Amino acid sequence: MDYKNIIFQIEEQIATITFNRPEVLNALNEASLKEFSHAIDKVAGDGDIRVLILTGAGDKSFVAGADITEFLKFNALKAKIFSEMGHGIVNKMQELPIPVIGAVNGFALGGGCEVVIACDFIYASENAMFGLPEINLGIIPGFGGTQRLSRLIGKNRAKEMIFTGKMIPASEAQAMGLVNKVCAQDQLMDEVLNVAKIIVSKGKVSLRGAKQAINTGMDVDLKTGCRIEIDAFAICLASPDAKEGTQAFLEKRAADFKGGLHE
Repeated sequence: MDYKNIIFQIEEQIATITFNRPEVLNALNEASLKEFSHAIDKVAGDGDIRVLILTGAGDKSFVAGADITEFLKFNALKAKIFSEMGHGIVNKMQELPIPVIGAVNGFALGGGCEVVIACDFIYASENAMFGLPEINLGIIPGFGGTQRLSRLIGKNRAKEMIFTGKMIPASEAQAMGLVNKVCAQDQLMDEVLNVAKIIVSKGKVSLRGAKQAINTGMDVDLKTGCRIEIDAFAICLASPDAKEGTQAFLEKRAADFKGGLHE
């Protein structure tokens, strides 16, 4: 597929998807969603990619929401199909076995906010703004916002944001645990790439095990979650990565993880 609405790059085992419709603040239309979905499939099929970064083109917006000009053409059935497509793509991204980092360089509103809160963690520029303003259009979030936001910041805070449609700055988003780190605009991608390179140096098996244990454990009771961790720990410990990691520690050298599950 030739991409017209996103930029897809791979360098040093780090993939970057850049939403690239700056003339409309990188708003998501059906075409850009299809390209985003295709790029995620490419990431999923490339075993050499160790980290995925999402960001937006320009210095004003990550994604300023869905392209609402398309909404005028929707009936209930078309709206359901569009929402289901968005859910499917965001779920697919969240289920990637590799870490996904959101690099929010401006507005992350509506569908853009819903995409980024499905990342494993978020770094944001000082000018970043987060919000789910769908209520102002007489609708509600349709790509998982009512579900993921409450799990991240708590039910009452999520209700306040969704009921009022207000936007919050990066500093407030960090204070409530939505954002991990706030950076100067011109340092954002350097900061994200630095942490991505640290993650690339870790064991692929253990990163996958940790991500699956955390994400799956969030949806079950503590006892079941601990059983999930036990199983993931056992699989990791049986991998060549674990043998290399422990041997490197004993030999006081950097580990050279290969990412295999079996010898």
